[in-house]
Amino acid sequence: MEQVLEDPDELAVLEEIQQELILQEQLVIEEYERSLRFDEECLNAMLDGLDASDRVICPVCRKNNLTVKAHLVCCQCGLYISTQDMTEGKLRSLLESTLTEHSQRCLHSPEFTVTSGMEEEASLLMSCPVCDSWMILL
Repeated sequence: MEQVLEDPDELAVLEEIQQELILQEQLVIEEYERSLRFDEECLNAMLDGLDASDRVICPVCRKNNLTVKAHLVCCQCGLYISTQDMTEGKLRSLLESTLTEHSQRCLHSPEFTVTSGMEEEASLLMSCPVCDSWMILL
C-alpha cells in the first residue's frame, strides 16, 4: 500500500530536507572543483620548474635560483661572487662534478658557504664536517 503524504507540514519538511541535500551536494561539487584547480596549479608549477631546466638552484640556501652572468653569480639569499666567463651550464657542471666526486668518498651531503678573507673577494666553499674535506668552487 502506498502512503500518500498530504499533510502540508510533512511536505514542507521533506522539501526542506531535499533543498538541504541539494545544497550539500553543490558544496561537495564546489570543493571537488577547487581541489582539481589546486592540483592543476601545482602540476603547472612543477612543469614550469621543469621547463626552467637551465636554472641552477643556489647550493647555499637551496631555495632560490642563482643569477649567473659572465662576471657574477648571485642569489637572493646574499650569495654574491665575482667570476670570469661563467655560465649556468658551466656552474651546473661544476656543482654536479664536485658533488659526484664527494659522494664517491663520503655518504653525507656537503655544506656550501660563502667565505671571504680580509683582502680576498668572496668564494663559494664546499665542506663536509663528516669526512673533513673542503674545496673552493668559485
